[in-house]
Amino acid sequence: MSEKKINIAIIGLGFGAEFIPIFQNHPNANLVAVCQRDPKKLKAIQDAFGIPKGYTDYDELLRDPEIDAVHINTPIPDHARQSIAALKAGKHVACTVPMATSIADCKRIVDLTKQTGLKYMMMETVVYAREYLYIKELYDRGELGKIQFLQASHQQDMDGWPNYWPGLPPMWYATHCVGPMLALTDATAEYVSCFGSGTIRKELIKHYGSPFAVETAHIKFKDSDLTARIIRSLFDVARQYRESIDVYGSKKSFEWTLIEHEPHVLHTAKLAEPKIPKKIQVPDYAKRLPKGIQKFTTKGVYDLGKKTHLSFTQGAGHGGSHPHLAHEFLRALVEDRDPMPNAVKSANWTCVGLCAHESALAGGKIVKLPAFTQG
Repeated sequence: MSEKKINIAIIGLGFGAEFIPIFQNHPNANLVAVCQRDPKKLKAIQDAFGIPKGYTDYDELLRDPEIDAVHINTPIPDHARQSIAALKAGKHVACTVPMATSIADCKRIVDLTKQTGLKYMMMETVVYAREYLYIKELYDRGELGKIQFLQASHQQDMDGWPNYWPGLPPMWYATHCVGPMLALTDATAEYVSCFGSGTIRKELIKHYGSPFAVETAHIKFKDSDLTARIIRSLFDVARQYRESIDVYGSKKSFEWTLIEHEPHVLHTAKLAEPKIPKKIQVPDYAKRLPKGIQKFTTKGVYDLGKKTHLSFTQGAGHGGSHPHLAHEFLRALVEDRDPMPNAVKSANWTCVGLCAHESALAGGKIVKLPAFTQG
């Protein structure tokens, strides 16, 4: 492995703090700076982890010539603006999901990567979670056979989360569903149709003008006979947290457990009926990572006795994905290649949700994905 080092800065230190020890222990990273608006919190983080530089002003951080790349973990409304600013400042960008909340901003980011040659990666956790890596391994070995259908759900109760969440349209935050559906066969979404169902509380509707408790979309894959279904809910639906992937193949099918921490199910065709389903424990994939960050597939900052971030109590540690995400971004920079997902794929995955919400507001009308997301 190349010993080249990438100078990284992390912006947003709530959920983002989880990545501090990962970058500090990766052989291709120098974590040189963090950014946090509150000076006291900033100093506490710097002192706790021995980080040399701290900024309370993001624009000032972007003027630092030592920084090669930024990892953005800020609130959803800031993602596009901060990604665009970083690319304009000559920095590579890794950004937590979603890429943006408008199609126009997705296009700006894609255009900037083409103009500058800089790398952009949307840090979609599910496509690096152990469940997805297991399914992908089965698919690549041919064990699933021909993929016939896919579906994913992400249901979560967002009451009590920060002030930009109340009333957020479910499909605006759909990449945890969309990403694995499209990544498995390296597909591109061509068009979507989506229905809204139910009604959330009036005080929630006023924030974004979105009334739906649940949004359910079908995605048509480009140049393929495949479609996928995705289900999203954020408020006023009784359901334990669930990010799930179901993949139906001609030889084997994978179904995500209905209850957190219970076994998943693998179905095998042509067996005696009682033997078709088998409960399975999905393996961890830490062995794919540099030794220094392997432990972070099962533990991290929020396992150290501090107050656990909501994304971990509800997100089950995101399937051990964080070190895989950091590793992919760093290796893409070291090897001068596109990360997975790159800017175009990130835009396609994000715009599926944006177009799906547009479809739901129009009663299920088919909405085509923008041309710039088609590769």
